[in-house]
Amino acid sequence: MENSNNHCLSITPSSLVLLSIIGFITLILIRVLYIIHRSSQPRSASSRQKPLSTLIVLGSAEMINLLNVLQKNSFTPRYYIAAATDNMSLQKAQVLENSWLNEGGVEEVGSAKFMQIYRSREVGQSYITSVGTTLIALAHALWLMIKIRPHVILCNGPGTCIPLCAIAFIFKILGIRWSYIFYVESIARVRRLSLSALLLYKLRMANQLFVQWPQLKSKYHRAHYVGRLM
Repeated sequence: MENSNNHCLSITPSSLVLLSIIGFITLILIRVLYIIHRSSQPRSASSRQKPLSTLIVLGSAEMINLLNVLQKNSFTPRYYIAAATDNMSLQKAQVLENSWLNEGGVEEVGSAKFMQIYRSREVGQSYITSVGTTLIALAHALWLMIKIRPHVILCNGPGTCIPLCAIAFIFKILGIRWSYIFYVESIARVRRLSLSALLLYKLRMANQLFVQWPQLKSKYHRAHYVGRLM
């Protein structure tokens, strides 16, 4: 009888491993739920007093228009990122930054930096070959996020924002950096979100997602309707 009780109370190494895995997964889930809860809360007033390093994902003409209402000296330094094949967006961003300097709207010269990121998949590329390019794009996005570690990420549509936002969300979970992700949906999206916006919305990676049409607000209740910005 005593031997039988000892056998029942004994814990095998495999059981310890299983319990450790379950405990680790539980901690991760608790952390993710905390991140989602905290992300939905407004930022404290004390955190708004210091300039915030800002990553701006280019790829949409609307983003340049949105930046015209940005409080430049509150969001600095600014890091502009565009796809490796998108030189036009970076040129427009450089023109915008130069105009701010000429107007005296920017206090610090050199507060903006311009970068490019590999795309996961080019238009017309096969899905088989895109596996390799996706891994390269993720590695490049990780390197950029480690280098920049922004306080704020601004997005407006291009798929290049997804790996950057995903890594930023992982950084939150690991406690490396808390980045606020703000996504402004394109005015062209009237009835449904774009794929990028839908992923950020469903996975709750975006702190705030703004839409420009009331139809979208009624369909996606956690979105913020701000009217037409353009």
